[in-house]
Amino acid sequence: MAIIFQEEKKIFTLHTKQTTYQFKVDCYGFLIHLYYGKKIQGEMDYLLTFADRGFSGNPYDTGLDRTYSMDALPQEYPCMGNGDYRSSALVVQNENGTYSCDLRYKGYKIVDGKYALPGLPAVYAAAKEAQTLEIYLEDPVTKIRAVLLYGILPEDDIITRSVRIENAGSQKIYVRKAASAVLDFLYGNYDMISFYGRHAMERNFQRVPVAHGSQMIGSRRGTSSHQYNPAVIFAEENATEESGSCYGMVFVYSGGFQAEAEKDQFNQTRVVMGMESGTFCYPLEEGETLVVPETVLTYSAKGLEKLSHNYHRCFRRHLCRGKYRDEVRPVLINSWEAAYFDFTGETILKLADEAAKLGIEMVVLDDGWFGKRDDDNSGLGDWYVNEEKLGCSLGELARKVNEKGLKFGLWIEPEMISEDSDLYRSHPDWVFQIPGRSPVRARNQLVLDFSRKEVRDEVFEQISKVLDHANVEYIKWDMNRSISDVYSIAAREQGMVLYNYVLGVYEFLEKLMNRYPDILIEGCSGGGGRFDAGMLYYTPQIWCSDNTDAVDRTEIQYGTSFIYPVSAVGSHVSACPNHQTGRTVSLHTRGVTAMAGTFGYELDPGTLTEAEKEEVKEQVRTYHTYGKLIQTGDYYRLSNPAKDETAAWAFVSEDKREALLNAVMLKVHGNMTVNYIRMRGLDPEAFYREEKTGKCYSGGALMEAGYPLPVESGEYLAYQIHFIQE
Repeated sequence: MAIIFQEEKKIFTLHTKQTTYQFKVDCYGFLIHLYYGKKIQGEMDYLLTFADRGFSGNPYDTGLDRTYSMDALPQEYPCMGNGDYRSSALVVQNENGTYSCDLRYKGYKIVDGKYALPGLPAVYAAAKEAQTLEIYLEDPVTKIRAVLLYGILPEDDIITRSVRIENAGSQKIYVRKAASAVLDFLYGNYDMISFYGRHAMERNFQRVPVAHGSQMIGSRRGTSSHQYNPAVIFAEENATEESGSCYGMVFVYSGGFQAEAEKDQFNQTRVVMGMESGTFCYPLEEGETLVVPETVLTYSAKGLEKLSHNYHRCFRRHLCRGKYRDEVRPVLINSWEAAYFDFTGETILKLADEAAKLGIEMVVLDDGWFGKRDDDNSGLGDWYVNEEKLGCSLGELARKVNEKGLKFGLWIEPEMISEDSDLYRSHPDWVFQIPGRSPVRARNQLVLDFSRKEVRDEVFEQISKVLDHANVEYIKWDMNRSISDVYSIAAREQGMVLYNYVLGVYEFLEKLMNRYPDILIEGCSGGGGRFDAGMLYYTPQIWCSDNTDAVDRTEIQYGTSFIYPVSAVGSHVSACPNHQTGRTVSLHTRGVTAMAGTFGYELDPGTLTEAEKEEVKEQVRTYHTYGKLIQTGDYYRLSNPAKDETAAWAFVSEDKREALLNAVMLKVHGNMTVNYIRMRGLDPEAFYREEKTGKCYSGGALMEAGYPLPVESGEYLAYQIHFIQE
């Protein structure tokens, strides 16, 4: 059993293969957190201590006992209004304007299988793979209820958390803040690891000590954003890749979020993950419910590496869905950097001709195929094919591409609209725009109100007409701006619009998946602006960044790897000089870097030399050879590209019989020293043969002493070394 309830002490224990999570119901009905960490046996309530804490208040129930305070006790779901002045998971404004909530235990239920969330993405599992615990809390005065949901996947060392907030009272309430997970640590010094960035330089690794006060990352942009990713890790201050305690929290949501860390007056640390609260004000009338998006928790006693592996396996097997979940994705070429908006149907067919000769399997027609769309100032919202520009129907173009032996893919941006479009001229009230104010433009486009069903249905009907008449086997779903001017004429109240907008996006994607189950959908938001676990539920891969520079990508992909599996990372070889940075890097180095993801190309192959074309053919063959290992093998970060002279990483099969070492030299000096790359994840007792040279190495030696990279002259040289167990 993954879930155990000790009736006498009212202690709940959640066990996974290597971890234990424990909390209790105390004598006053409060839910007190006891422990989360390495698997243990026994009851951890002995850790609780009680003292008169001065200005920390006491619940009225405790009478004259000044030693009991919610301001000092570790809690499972803290709310504002019961004497706890630390960061709250739940803030409720009552109809009379007061902020008060006092949740007390009412009961529980244990069921086999993993809970699902209506309208929201969530980790899934078969009944035999998971258990669900439901904890029922209620405010005795207002009758506000909170149903805490715990999903336990024992074999994956994963615990998920979500919450249903129900208004069972007679008065209207406003939910002003809602988190799905809290971790309270009684002691210890932790570092907060987060992933910050900007457009074209996403998910940079940042590690800072948790100090007294409150530290927060989040997004107010309506999407999870380029600026901060909705994932955090809390690591012991001395934790490394291979050792130390680490706790992960990943929010399965594609809208605004906030993650908070607070070290309090007693050196206790609280971390909270949930909805962005600055613009959130969700009304609940009597009988209504708000579902808080899920947070995925995992713990590792063996450092960051094990934590990453837990997330990679969980997301590959229990979050991504569809035909392509477990398949190596087709090698594609995208038309964007090859032609931008300047193309015709003949341009795309020429691209297909060149791609077919190189062994590439799919051609993707990017932006500019619809409406009046020859630049990014018009046409969004008019999802009908510009046959004059293509010189044929889209169905005919797709058929001609298919006849060349390639699949055909298409770019769309359903959530956006241009003012210069037929749809805007017909329905100017369908955009986010505050009455009496001019809207903020971004990329000269506005945002459609996807919280409204009629808006979603119209766009879905337009796009479906296109897909029904062309053999499209891949869709790139883009979203190229942050959201502002949030106002919906159809909303009961404006504080609920952004949440309902995200649910609208999810509904659209679900309909798309159901109607076209054989289409591979890749998420995108100006590259990695919506690279989150919520999107992975619908799109098993996401364009990692608009920055295709191989050197920058080593850092971007490094940060991404802490949470997200390689199978989710859209990564392409692009032209040089690179269109974003102007940097020139060899085709070989670009290929090695791009193979740390779903491999493809972002260039015009007609501009390549014959030697370069032969090299591309070899890259495609190489990816097909190692594709399964890359997609499903354990991923090891062997260096930090932001600090080290090399960017090095490896893929190791789960049975440890095969490994692929990859390295890019980032710095070269006169009279260069040797870089030794220490492998990880091999069998220390086995011997491994290096494929190209035939040399054999002890697994233990490769891990302890390392593998010496050649000392060669040249900028950004790259190496790809394949080992097979003897």
